[in-house]
Amino acid sequence: MSVDIGNRLRHVRLMHNLSQRELAKRAGVTNSTISLIESNASNPSVGALKRILDGIPIGLAEFFSFEPEKPRKAFYAAEELVEIGKGPISYRQIGDNLFGRSLQILKECYQPGADTGKVPLVHEGEEGGIVLSGRLEVTVDDERRILGPGDAYYFESRRPHRFRCVGPVPCEVISACTPPTF
Repeated sequence: MSVDIGNRLRHVRLMHNLSQRELAKRAGVTNSTISLIESNASNPSVGALKRILDGIPIGLAEFFSFEPEKPRKAFYAAEELVEIGKGPISYRQIGDNLFGRSLQILKECYQPGADTGKVPLVHEGEEGGIVLSGRLEVTVDDERRILGPGDAYYFESRRPHRFRCVGPVPCEVISACTPPTF
């Protein structure tokens, strides 16, 4: 049985109305440590997880035993999409809590020149998207394409990848990934 520690920690933290920064301060760790764990980019030791949970406070047994109800909401107005991006890239997510869900859907907006970074992204799962407007350069492994409105991509996320808006106008994309990675 695999336990999604990152989404579980995010859910518990938000249930207790704590920001990543506040939890990090309480636990005596860096904000980036909390962020890496919640994005499942880092797997904490039992001792490290216990220190973090003490900052909430919640015990290990309770952390691993609770099962939150899955959201039953089926429809979302545009203003209900949750912003999870920052800076020149906007990621507006359908639903505020993805705990227990296996799919993440985003409306992405890249400002001209914005990119996901020089270091390619690599994570488990699959992702795909359709460009609605603007031009998006997508690099997967050593292959690079510039996609325009109506063009799409789909690949296994463990392949190194990067996204960059090219051209003078913002690029909008509807994307989905499984499992949720943000």
